[in-house]
Amino acid sequence: MTSGGMTSEVPTRKLADGNEIPLLGFGVWQVPDGTECAAAVRAALEAGYRHIDTAQAYGNEESVGRALRESGIAREQIFVTTKFYPGKKDPVAEIEASLRRLGIDYVDLYIIHWPQGGPTWAWPGMERARELEHARSIGVSNFSLSELEQTLAVSTSTPPVINQVQFSPFEFRQGLLEGCERLGVSLESYSSLGTGRHLDDPTVETIAKASGRTPAQVLLRWCAQREIPVLPKSTHKERIIENSALFDFALSDSDMAKLDDLDTTGRTSAAREGKWWS
Repeated sequence: MTSGGMTSEVPTRKLADGNEIPLLGFGVWQVPDGTECAAAVRAALEAGYRHIDTAQAYGNEESVGRALRESGIAREQIFVTTKFYPGKKDPVAEIEASLRRLGIDYVDLYIIHWPQGGPTWAWPGMERARELEHARSIGVSNFSLSELEQTLAVSTSTPPVINQVQFSPFEFRQGLLEGCERLGVSLESYSSLGTGRHLDDPTVETIAKASGRTPAQVLLRWCAQREIPVLPKSTHKERIIENSALFDFALSDSDMAKLDDLDTTGRTSAAREGKWWS
């Protein structure tokens, strides 16, 4: 079974604004601020990841920033994402605070974390953040196709280039994926492993065994093979390395179809099954 790290440079996807996002990123959701988070990010950077995804709501931007500095890697070589917490009022003020916590001059991607209060009210502030060069690209997260279309309709200078949603063979939101592609918005996947619950599925395990890969690698490759950026998260160095080995193999058309059939969403255009905010 293959468990080694990256064997080739991570490919990128060109966004609608011309910027490029690595197809493999490292997520830090639910990693507490402090030593553990900084160590995990450092391990990811040492393993070859060049895309780090954090958020204001995660409360760990300071640790991410510390790891970026300690890595010794040039800032321009690392794609950094953070997310606007929509419980606040001003995306510009919040990104300025994020930049102070991260210790950097800009992020590569700044996205609205979820559509609390409606999908459109924060977008002018997101556009302003980009105009001020606090963010090179701007986008959204957890937006349905309808919410994305509403946001595009009010965009005056820069439309969203990313919609980051839960996406995997089990959450194969085909209607949302196809809608995003039609609108020129790149889909990005979080929780591709279902926070671990997808790893024991018999179909995934069978494909992994036949491929000489791990179930996690199969699930992540399913996204990457569609040119969908993925954000696996782990605090274990060996798992961080293992999750990076996605670009030296391919799944067959038959295996991709078998994985597609695991969908439980009805190929929806929705980004989530319910609200977690008031």
